[in-house]
Amino acid sequence: MNDKNKTLQESLQQFCGTEQFFQLPLIRTRFTDGIHYLAEKAGCFWLITDASVIAKSLMDKSYFITIDFKRLSESERQQKGCEAIINYTDGNETILETHRYNVTDFPLDELRMYFVNNTLMLPSEY
Repeated sequence: MNDKNKTLQESLQQFCGTEQFFQLPLIRTRFTDGIHYLAEKAGCFWLITDASVIAKSLMDKSYFITIDFKRLSESERQQKGCEAIINYTDGNETILETHRYNVTDFPLDELRMYFVNNTLMLPSEY
């Protein structure tokens, strides 16, 4: 992990709760200060939108959803045929859905987010 990505990862750990909520207009998902900071610094509004749409579709399976982004190692890429995966679970490690991304510009190797009550947040903001 390069210094810029390490700084981003460390900065995300500083968020605790949120002072204001932001909203994705078309799907009306709320998100916290930490998620907004991530989207701005990492240029990943696509990730926030994708995660929100998919998590919303899973709300009938679980009211609490964890969203785990993972960039795959070279050997995992060859085996799975993609660059990154996102697992959506019920918080008890039961995978509800998995999405594969052939290409991604997301700078971090791993990220966990929560989706609760139509709100996307970092674990430290829960």
